[in-house]
Amino acid sequence: MTIPILTTERLTLRGPKDSDAAPLGVFLASPRAEWIGGPWPASDAPEWLAHSRKRWAELGRGPWIVAFRDDDTPIGRVGFLDHDGWNEPELGWFLFDRFDGHGYAHEAAVAARAFAAQTLNLPPLFSLIEPANLRSKALALRLGATPERDVEFKGITLTVYRHPKVSP
Repeated sequence: MTIPILTTERLTLRGPKDSDAAPLGVFLASPRAEWIGGPWPASDAPEWLAHSRKRWAELGRGPWIVAFRDDDTPIGRVGFLDHDGWNEPELGWFLFDRFDGHGYAHEAAVAARAFAAQTLNLPPLFSLIEPANLRSKALALRLGATPERDVEFKGITLTVYRHPKVSP
């Protein structure tokens, strides 16, 4: 399957490239990865990229690499995560170090959410967020998501944030 490419005013959401492994590896090995279950060895990055490609091939959805539209510099990841035991996909995101605070995650998440509704015909998505992850919580609220319930997931208490319905 060809991974769809989405563009926004400043960003491109695209499939992973082998060259994304280095910046992804820096993120995975950093303290910033604690919010997604890490940190992990930087050497795990190629496996993460392969897993993203595999999800798109198997399910027709998955995570994109978020890159600057003008020069293709990768700055993070946004997209759909299908967890074992869940019957719906999560909308997840993270940005690499130094790219917070510019609205990039919001811009990318809005584009991904619109794709989910308009192309994949998915119902309103959810995001799993650790209560102490204030930046992610603020983004979910800015996106119009509301706290739905707390759940135990992989031994951690997380809050399910339900996104609003997006018109097709």
